[in-house]
Amino acid sequence: MADIADTVLIDRASKRDAATARAAAVPLKAVGMDAWRRLADRAVEPNGYHLPDWQLAIDAAAGGRSHVSALCAWRDQRLTGVLPVISMWRAYRIPLPALVSADPFDALCTPLLDRELAESAALEIMVQARAAGAHALIIRKATLDGPAMKAFREELRRDGLRPVLLQSHLRAALDATRDADELLQEALGTRKLKELRRQRNRLADLGEVHFEVACAPHNVASALETFLRLEASGWKARRGTALLQDESDAAFIRRATVALAERGECEIMTLRAGETPVAAGIVLRHGDRAFFFKLGIDERFARYSPGVQLALELTRHLCADPAIRFVDSTAAPDHPMINPIWRGRLAIGDVLLPLRRHDPVVPLIRAALALRRALRETARRAVHLLRR
Repeated sequence: MADIADTVLIDRASKRDAATARAAAVPLKAVGMDAWRRLADRAVEPNGYHLPDWQLAIDAAAGGRSHVSALCAWRDQRLTGVLPVISMWRAYRIPLPALVSADPFDALCTPLLDRELAESAALEIMVQARAAGAHALIIRKATLDGPAMKAFREELRRDGLRPVLLQSHLRAALDATRDADELLQEALGTRKLKELRRQRNRLADLGEVHFEVACAPHNVASALETFLRLEASGWKARRGTALLQDESDAAFIRRATVALAERGECEIMTLRAGETPVAAGIVLRHGDRAFFFKLGIDERFARYSPGVQLALELTRHLCADPAIRFVDSTAAPDHPMINPIWRGRLAIGDVLLPLRRHDPVVPLIRAALALRRALRETARRAVHLLRR
């Protein structure tokens, strides 16, 4: 009886349509740009980091070394779901049979699911993961309370399975339907806003302060170079994490931002004092959401809080845009710069989806991940002690 019960996930998908005849996982290029874009337009939950131009730019810059494939759901000739994945070995260096959502920038991995067929797409993605030999599917940095993960939870429930929350946190978000000045007043208060205005006035002594938004592809390409120089001039460069320090990262972001800008899915903001850029940021757009990808500042102007000044202007810009209702900071939890400004919170977590009932491999996967987290936390604390 146990073996029969374990096949229920595949049996339900097979009865629903013939999609299980497709390959278990395919190269990203094989998904089909047009089908992927149509799915993005119909997605039940936006994710700018799973837009095809973004994902294919990452894959192209890696020169085939990313080892990323896609789990896809189809209904007839219609793509209804997509999730880029890598093996557990590639993700965690743990040799166990699981697939893990792929995101080299650790930003957001919520799958794209068709709003009309979200649950059947979630089911098919899990079926394809199992067909690829996985015993579990791990979705990292997913929006826990959104409709996409709700679809996965519902399909698991129907099979008597439950997702496992591996870790979770809250990160800053912006309700862009509100008036920006009221929001900033509530978040920062009169005294802090007065201090920031004083800093901006001091910055203006060096030249008129103005906020620029690059939207057209040629303007985005130019603004990106400004951003890359700013990012590479500060602490990220000292840690070796600036995009310009890695040829693949630089090639990726140059391709991705321009390609997305051609579809109105990327903007680059620059704050200048006269002709001097003091801060710049990259924002992705998908549906009614925006995603604040990265920020770069010129640390020579740190006493004027250029990152905060840009964030204030960005808040006003996005709140004034009727197409945007919500903004994900994609920042680390407790981020010291954005958290005090954007007081909304978005629940993000890593979720393990078991693909078989009573599978003895799943507890091994959970134990291995728990041990890895404990070792990494110990190492992190040791590094902090050494720095002190």
